[in-house]
Amino acid sequence: MSSDVADSDKSLTDLVAKLRAAFGADLVSVILYGSAVAGDHHRNFSDFNVLCVLREITPSQLAASEPVIRWWREKGNPSPLMLSSEEVRNSTDCFPIEFHDIREHHRVLFGENVAAGMDIPTGFYRAQVEHDLRAKLLRLRQKASGILSDTDVLRRLLVDSVATFCVLVRHALILRDEVAPVKKREVIARAGQVLGLDTAPFLTLLDLREERIKGKSVDPVALLAAYMKEIEKVIQAVDNLAAILGAEEEASL
Repeated sequence: MSSDVADSDKSLTDLVAKLRAAFGADLVSVILYGSAVAGDHHRNFSDFNVLCVLREITPSQLAASEPVIRWWREKGNPSPLMLSSEEVRNSTDCFPIEFHDIREHHRVLFGENVAAGMDIPTGFYRAQVEHDLRAKLLRLRQKASGILSDTDVLRRLLVDSVATFCVLVRHALILRDEVAPVKKREVIARAGQVLGLDTAPFLTLLDLREERIKGKSVDPVALLAAYMKEIEKVIQAVDNLAAILGAEEEASL
């Protein structure tokens, strides 16, 4: 076992122990999800995403969790996603992307497998994928408009955005009834085949992210233009699915 894997397993074991001590019998489940389970974890950029399910969530329980959350964040990870059992059952229509990822790629660290059998409504799922694509594109434009002349900052903005857009492209493929890959480069390659995407802007940003190429070798303004054009193609493909999925739902009634 490599030292990285051993360190990761120890951190997760320690987290579960701390959560059990903080919440006692109210702790229903602790589930690891995201890139660490899906096989696309990068030690320099990825962190550990954890779902913590409680019977109910009260201010006293939030107070009890504070030292655990602080410790976990100091290790470079986001705070665990804390939900009640009822919220897990009733929120899949509000957060279909997140719950889809949890359902498809998870590892139970403690307690019940609450991710098994989650029902993800297709209509809400498609709407959230389109919403998130449009919202992230608008945010990218807003940020870029204020830093266009600062090539280093613009380049960093683009690199920081690519992982999120790869996730959303993957969900666009799933909506097309595709068995979508998990790894970012494979997702983009498949999107090139299925959605007619020009993969170059995404692959360039992944190369920059993974330090395979030097930043100074890339013109970020030209890259931004090409990148936004391809994101717009994905948005259009997801938007076009609205009528198709709507007709399918009506036919099933």
